[in-house]
Amino acid sequence: MPVKFGDIIQAFEFANTNGDMGEFRTFVCRQTGKIYYQTDFLDAAEFNDELPDDIDDEEKYLAVPDKRELGLGKPLVLDFAREFLPDDFNDIRYFFSKRGAYPKFKSLLARRGAIERWHAFENEATKRALREWCTLHAIEIIG
Repeated sequence: MPVKFGDIIQAFEFANTNGDMGEFRTFVCRQTGKIYYQTDFLDAAEFNDELPDDIDDEEKYLAVPDKRELGLGKPLVLDFAREFLPDDFNDIRYFFSKRGAYPKFKSLLARRGAIERWHAFENEATKRALREWCTLHAIEIIG
């Protein structure tokens, strides 16, 4: 069943919500293409779908991956640094050897005037990785 690529991106973003609000999960039904949203965060009740009883059946439902599963965390940051901020590469690598790396990275991006470049790089990498993930799992994407 075909799924709109925009819906896959939205599901991915939901599944990658950060914070102390609970766990966020999304699943794609392999038969219908329907995307199910589920979270423990009470104020997000509009996203809490009634999950099918067999949601754990990987033949029928596929959990949407998080950034780390697609290599979009630290490896992507380091790829960006190698290409666009080579003089800062060692500092960025050091940031990501410890907790709290992203605020330091974002601060460095701001000082270098590279925030927009980073977002464009990250968005393109995310789209490419999601398309590859869909292909790998035989999800037909449209749009």
